[in-house]
Amino acid sequence: MDRRTFVKRSLGASIAFGTFMKAGSLFGALGGAELPYDLVAVKGGEADSMFDQGIGALGGMKSFVRKGDKVVVKPNIGWDVSPERGGNTNPKLVARIIRHCLEAGAKEVNIVDHPCDEWQRCYTHSGIEKAVKDAGGKMVPGGSPSYYNKVSVNNGKALKSTEEHEVILESDVFINVPVLKCHSGSKLTAGLKNMMGNVWDREYWHRTDLHQCIADFATYRKPTLNVLDAYYVMKQNGPRGVSVNDVVTMKAQLISTDIVALDAAGAKLYGIQPDDVRHIRIAAEMKIGREDLENLRIKRITV
Repeated sequence: MDRRTFVKRSLGASIAFGTFMKAGSLFGALGGAELPYDLVAVKGGEADSMFDQGIGALGGMKSFVRKGDKVVVKPNIGWDVSPERGGNTNPKLVARIIRHCLEAGAKEVNIVDHPCDEWQRCYTHSGIEKAVKDAGGKMVPGGSPSYYNKVSVNNGKALKSTEEHEVILESDVFINVPVLKCHSGSKLTAGLKNMMGNVWDREYWHRTDLHQCIADFATYRKPTLNVLDAYYVMKQNGPRGVSVNDVVTMKAQLISTDIVALDAAGAKLYGIQPDDVRHIRIAAEMKIGREDLENLRIKRITV
């Protein structure tokens, strides 16, 4: 049995800124060490320099990546639009994450998404493909069902199984890098919603119960790290947008190991309450993560 078949069978069968009070850490870093903060909120700089500051506050990328690890970075590359349109993750941020991973000793850093527009045009016009290659990462195609392997979502309520991209299944470290924006179907796109780009059949989610499926999928595999890009934030006509007039420049970024805490903080940064976004509320109720931001340790940084 070759490696690809083994992975398919084995894995498929198992498998804003405010005043906050301190509380216990949500997750530990490598080796079981406790992270100093549950969430880091950065504002005022460029996407790459904000990440430098934010990841530094969590002990650096070596807190999450071991020497020899295979890393997959999952940005939003869903749309054939330029970076300033706010439809996709900022390419400067993606590039800087790759460099941090390689400096931490990663064997390889793969970048993948299942775009809504034609995938090659999305990869190119988003600016992400060039940024990835310049940083030493590898773009992985996501536009064919042959790349996706069936997995069981054992704790799902509406979503019991799906097909996830093989490069994510084979990774040691999974870094989720969404862009913050409005969405006509889910109200808000952030960390939880971004993981729809991991799978092939998204239509099932839309025709079943979109918000429940979004929460369900997060029970299957939580990202090692989540980085929310809020540099350009689309406030209307999401998820693709019509023009730069849909976008405000916030110059902000959120980083957390807890995808629910990230989305809750993202909702507040966007200007709405976390419970106003049904999949965030469901994910918190399912204990996937925490939305009680007032009880979390949050580090705020101004660049």
